[in-house]
Amino acid sequence: MGIQERKEREKERRRQQIMVAAKRIFANKGFGRATMEDIANEAELSPGTLYLYFRSKDELCVSLSLRVLEYLLIRMEHLNDDKQMTPFEKIVQLKKALLDVYEFDPSILTNLFYLQSNDTINALSPVLKAEIDKLSRTALGKISSIFEKAIEEGTCMDWSPEGLAKTIWSTFYGIVLWEKGTTGSEPDVVQLGPLIDRAFQVFERGIRR
Repeated sequence: MGIQERKEREKERRRQQIMVAAKRIFANKGFGRATMEDIANEAELSPGTLYLYFRSKDELCVSLSLRVLEYLLIRMEHLNDDKQMTPFEKIVQLKKALLDVYEFDPSILTNLFYLQSNDTINALSPVLKAEIDKLSRTALGKISSIFEKAIEEGTCMDWSPEGLAKTIWSTFYGIVLWEKGTTGSEPDVVQLGPLIDRAFQVFERGIRR
C-alpha cells in the first residue's frame, strides 16, 4: 500500500469516527442542543480536527442523512419494480415504505427535514449539496413513475405525476415536522402511523379515478 493510499484510508477512517460520534450525540442530546465540541469530545478529537472534515454541525447531520436517502431510494426502486402489485396498489403501499424509511433513522431524517425547511441546506459544501440533491431528485423520480403508471392504466387522475409525488412527499414531511414541533422530540411510528394513514386515505380517494 502506497503512502497516498494510506493517507486516504486514514482520512476516511477519521471521517467515519466523527460521524459515529455525531450520531451518538444527536441521539442523546438532540440536534439543537448538540455542539461540535460535544462531538469532538465523543470522538476523542480536538474541535479543530472536526472542522477539517466538516464545516459545521449542519453539514455533519446532512452527511449522516445520506444513508437515509439511499435507503429511501432503495425502497422506491423495490416498490417500482414489484411485478405483483398494480400501479395503484403501489401508491397505497407508499405509506408503509415512507414509514419504514422514517423508522430507519427518525432523528437524522427529522433533522434533515428541519434543515431543508429553513434553507440551511443551501449553505452546505457544493459537493455535499449536489449529492443530497441527486438522491432526492432520483427518489422523487421513482415516486413520480408510480403515479405515471397509475395514470396510464386509468386508475389515477390525469394530473402531473411529479406534482402528485411532491404532494405526497410534502404531506409526509409536514406531518413529521408538525409532530416534532408539538412534542419536542421525534415521534415514534406508533404516533405517526394513524396520522399518515388518514392523510393517505384522503389523498388516495382524491386521486382515484
